[in-house]
Amino acid sequence: MTQHFTPRVATESEQALYLELYRRMWLIRRFEDEVQALFLKSLVHGTTHLCSGQEAGCVGVASALTEADRVSCTYRGHGHALALGVDPQALMDELLGRATGIDGGRAGSMNVVALDNGLIGCFGIVGGSIAAATGVGLALKRAGEGAVSVAFFGDGTANHGYFHECLNFAKVFDLPVVFVCENNRYGEFTPYEDVTAGEISDRPATLGIPSITIDGNDMWKVRETATEAVERARRGEGPQFIESMTYRFVGHSRSDPGRYRKPGELDEWRTRDPLLVGRRGLMERHGVEESALDALEQEVDDQVRQVSAAAIEAPFPEPYQATEFKDG
Repeated sequence: MTQHFTPRVATESEQALYLELYRRMWLIRRFEDEVQALFLKSLVHGTTHLCSGQEAGCVGVASALTEADRVSCTYRGHGHALALGVDPQALMDELLGRATGIDGGRAGSMNVVALDNGLIGCFGIVGGSIAAATGVGLALKRAGEGAVSVAFFGDGTANHGYFHECLNFAKVFDLPVVFVCENNRYGEFTPYEDVTAGEISDRPATLGIPSITIDGNDMWKVRETATEAVERARRGEGPQFIESMTYRFVGHSRSDPGRYRKPGELDEWRTRDPLLVGRRGLMERHGVEESALDALEQEVDDQVRQVSAAAIEAPFPEPYQATEFKDG
């Protein structure tokens, strides 16, 4: 029998709900801005991949989930972690390699795990999130409690074997998995249309998996679509597929300036910034005063500055001490 679980975002009104979703999107944007600034100061070690511009997708989908559901992401997973409710301080500490991080400072930017928030992992291997979510979907179906597994992945993954194998497996066994393709139009530095034949959303449809392509910068549309897909999966109707059309405002990773973009492309997409869409929607649809949004944004800005300062002062973990192996 399907159990009723607590929603991740519980509010008393639609206005309050979307204010909270907007707050989470603004938090993700400012958090990512701060991560980039810290990276340029050599305080974030290794590489890093930001999701600036893609906030509506992760926030909208996360808002449709419950505490019992499970999520897997790509290496571009900071925003998804925050959307799922991971403490910004614990996440920033992790990215700076501090002992107080969500994973003790040992996961870094690409491999965050937050099981208490339903995040089973961020995966550096392209397609790894799909495989993990499919396996979890199998476990959830066997448990029979009505929970759902969600896989976030990029458009480049659609051309990998993981994509076809896992979607086929999920459909054959009618697993409660929602596949979310965040199509930001680039596989690293290559435009997706240069290497992808046909439409990505047509591929799951040939397997009999319900599939839809949506505006991934509209948090209302994302939440509505994700809610319907999640509920179908929860009812035992098998895997679902969402292609969320979006755009990243930053380079693929590290200090990539994105010079491969077409002239004017970035400027055009900035007019469809999910934060602009969200702000305008809150004022026009829900009557939220601009001053209230200004105050909300300032509060988040102050929070991120405090988080950054505290992370810099946090202690590093103790060096790992290997235990000597002895026979017998």
